Amino acid sequence: MKIEVFDIPEEGLALAVEETPKIEGVKIIQPFKAILRVDKRGVEVFIKGVVSGEVELQCGRCLKEYILPIKTLLEVTYHPVQHLNKEELIELKRDEMDVDFYREGLIDTEDIIRDQILLNIPMKPLCSEDCKGLCTICGTDLNYSECGCIVQEIDPRMAILQSLLRRMKANG
Repeated sequence: MKIEVFDIPEEGLALAVEETPKIEGVKIIQPFKAILRVDKRGVEVFIKGVVSGEVELQCGRCLKEYILPIKTLLEVTYHPVQHLNKEELIELKRDEMDVDFYREGLIDTEDIIRDQILLNIPMKPLCSEDCKGLCTICGTDLNYSECGCIVQEIDPRMAILQSLLRRMKANG
C-alpha cells in the first residue's frame, strides 16, 4: 500500500495492512500484518506501529528448516529525499537511526515491512540455542543421534606448536 504524504489528514491515519514483500533468501509463510499510526508535521511523517508475521529459515548448524516468528515495534520518521544532501557525508547518531526518506510524496508500506523483517532476522539463524548441529565427519544430525566418529580437531593456531613438539621429540 502506498501512503500519499500530501493526503495525510491533520488528525493522522490509523492503518491495518497486510504485505508479502519479496526478499531474496527469505520465505515468508503468510502475509505480514502491520498496525500503523501515521502522523504528519510539515513535510515530516511519523510512523509508529507493530509488524508481525513468520518466516521460514534454515538453521546454520543442522541445516533444518524452521519457523521464526517476528513481532516488532517500529518508530520511523520520514523526510523528503530532497532534504538529503548527497555530497555531504553525515555520521548518524543513535537517535537518528530510525530516519528514512520518501520520494515523490509516497511512502510504501511494503518497504516498511521489508525493513522490519530484515532487521529481525538473525545473522546466524539457529533452530534453537542448544542445537548440536551436524557431525563434521559423517554428517549425522547430533540433535537426534550420536555417531561413532572420533573428532580430534586441533585449533589451527596450535597446529604449528604441535608440529614443533613432534620435531623436538624426534630429535631428542
